[in-house]
Amino acid sequence: MLLNALKRYLNNFKGFTREIWILTIITFINRAGTMVVPFLSKYLKEELHFTYNQVGWIMVCFGTGSMIGSWLGGKLSDKIGFYRIMIFSLLNTGILLFFLNYITTFTGLCIGMFVLMIIADMFRPAMFVSIGAYAKPENRTRALTLVRLAVNLGFSAGPALGGIIIMSGGYRGLFWVDGATCIVAILIFWALVKEKKKVALAQPENKPLAPQSVFKDKPFWVFLTTCWITGILFFQLFNTIPLYHGEHFHLTEFQTGLLLTMNGLMIFFLEMPLVSFVERKNINKIKVVLAGCLLMSLSLFLMLFQNWVGILVIMMIFMTIGEMFSFPFSNSVAISRAPKGHEGRYMAIYTMSFSLAQIFSSKVGMLIVQGYGYSANWLFMGTLGLVGTAFGLWSYRLVKKENI
Repeated sequence: MLLNALKRYLNNFKGFTREIWILTIITFINRAGTMVVPFLSKYLKEELHFTYNQVGWIMVCFGTGSMIGSWLGGKLSDKIGFYRIMIFSLLNTGILLFFLNYITTFTGLCIGMFVLMIIADMFRPAMFVSIGAYAKPENRTRALTLVRLAVNLGFSAGPALGGIIIMSGGYRGLFWVDGATCIVAILIFWALVKEKKKVALAQPENKPLAPQSVFKDKPFWVFLTTCWITGILFFQLFNTIPLYHGEHFHLTEFQTGLLLTMNGLMIFFLEMPLVSFVERKNINKIKVVLAGCLLMSLSLFLMLFQNWVGILVIMMIFMTIGEMFSFPFSNSVAISRAPKGHEGRYMAIYTMSFSLAQIFSSKVGMLIVQGYGYSANWLFMGTLGLVGTAFGLWSYRLVKKENI
């Protein structure tokens, strides 16, 4: 019985091209070394002794740079190709991380984070477009999920290792490891994968082509609002929640890293079977995304129970399941609406929604915590998740109306 279950699990990983597997491997290498982001708010607050307001502003610069980078990455992917953008972005991100290690002033870090994220987040839309080029049409959602599994498997190791590095040698080692893995990952990609022109993404037969301009695609923008809100809730894991762990429950960086590791391991073992199940049963993907937003909302409401440390584990389980419902299928919905030649633009707008979520999540979250406390923040974020669920329902009805 155990062997049959293992065989069914492994069957979910069949049918991918060589290039998708290489992209998955370099993504794992890169994400395993991504140790700065999970501890960034703690580094700024505890190592550099910035105020909550200053931490919030640095994270705003982080998110603003991410928005600009996402747009440039998508635009340039359509113009000059995703391959060159991916190499330029990750190689220079690694170099910039080395330099960022030596910047400790508030103004310097605002500028440094802004520039870093412009370069770094050019990678994301280009990477999504590369999946469209290298994956077989029938495997695109699963290919997106496979790359996400690499992200989360790497991320399951990264925070725990990052916690060990901090406890043994301080925060500065994180920048060196993160920068080095960026460079190593993209050099492997450059050596093993040759450039390929992106192909047009097939439109479902029963769905009319999306408008030629992304800005006229109303169902997409309504859906994007749900994506933006799920991003806001998710990014609480990297700004207010690590601080809450230490200040309210006195957890160490290593213990916070273990909770994030649990998130990554759950996704590694459960997300691909979930995606395969949804595709076999032909469940509407927008419905799955709005269900994910609802679960994320509930996870933040659970944080209102503050007298038991075990609630952090339960909260992480709800957040992780919500993440598995939301992110792979929102990727798939966004890229499936892109007409020929507009894939980069659609994925740029999609990734920009998460950059905007990063800005809103960090700045608003920190302001609420500073002014009203953590409980007010959990209440606000949970309620916002209910609003996101409503937008998801609206987008589902708009798309259903298109197909009538």
